[in-house]
Amino acid sequence: MGNSSAARLFFALVAGGLFGAGLFISGMTDTAKVQGWLDVFGAWDPTLAFVMGGAMIPMALAWLFARKRTISALGTPLPPKPSTQIDRKLVIGSLLFGVGWGLAGLCPGPSIASLSYGGTGLYIFVAAMLTGMVAAPLLRRRLDKPVAAE
Repeated sequence: MGNSSAARLFFALVAGGLFGAGLFISGMTDTAKVQGWLDVFGAWDPTLAFVMGGAMIPMALAWLFARKRTISALGTPLPPKPSTQIDRKLVIGSLLFGVGWGLAGLCPGPSIASLSYGGTGLYIFVAAMLTGMVAAPLLRRRLDKPVAAE
């Protein structure tokens, strides 16, 4: 393993550790807290707004810094900017994400961070999430195929 590979793995480990610690400290791994945030017409818990603000501010600064760069600090190419077009895939994906988040009180990052808590419901959620991650590209290819004229 070369130095650049070791550096990438090290920084991935640090970033993943910080992300997981942030999820735990902020309460994002607590399904009751997340569902309280989503319950705007009931017992709304606005404290996760601070988590969102705490994530958006450094990310906005990172985007400003990276705007004119083509390679990362480790020398790897940066991915292209995402599309700003609102299309069927974005809307359907957002709806599915929101429904899953609202019903389970977890999204992908916190669900993985919560695996050590255990519990049948969490394992079912993670299994369903992984199934969806595998099925989505297959379904997308099928839906994107042009319809054959009869």
